[in-house]
Amino acid sequence: MEAIKCIKERRSIRKFKADKVSREVMNQIIDAAAYAPSWKNTQITRYTVIEDEALKAKIADDCVLGFTYNSKTIKNAPQLVVVSYVTGRSGYEKDGSYTTSKEDRWESFDTGIATQTFCLAAHDKGVGTVILGIFDEASVAEAVELPEGQRIAALIAMGYADCETPEAPKRKSIEELVSYK
Repeated sequence: MEAIKCIKERRSIRKFKADKVSREVMNQIIDAAAYAPSWKNTQITRYTVIEDEALKAKIADDCVLGFTYNSKTIKNAPQLVVVSYVTGRSGYEKDGSYTTSKEDRWESFDTGIATQTFCLAAHDKGVGTVILGIFDEASVAEAVELPEGQRIAALIAMGYADCETPEAPKRKSIEELVSYK
């Protein structure tokens, strides 16, 4: 698939078929996401793929701050990906000091780039995704036994779409988005 086509056609998918994405395809998606740029090539993004139904249900029931829409989406998805990042690397010098006034916010920036790259690679493979941001970070970290030194950035519900591709929401005009000086 061509890059621009992939970007313009990818949609957030919330209804999935029961079929799991094979580990082979999952690994291909993660391999592509590994090419996302990062601060000084730190490659801090990590992926925990939740396939266990009991663990997925625990996250859906106990970790989404009562947001039932996310709970329903997680339970409906064959797989849930917990996107995390290694702390203390992106935005830092080797001595531990910050490189710029953005301080550690480069961690979220880098992980965001990798997360979008993951979703675009999934779309290219025919896999639907939706990035979820409403969750209790500490509860999810405990549920998945997140390694020390990592923080959770996002959850991605994923699987093969059980719906037609939704229309693209209205986009802002170029004039609203850009200024040239």
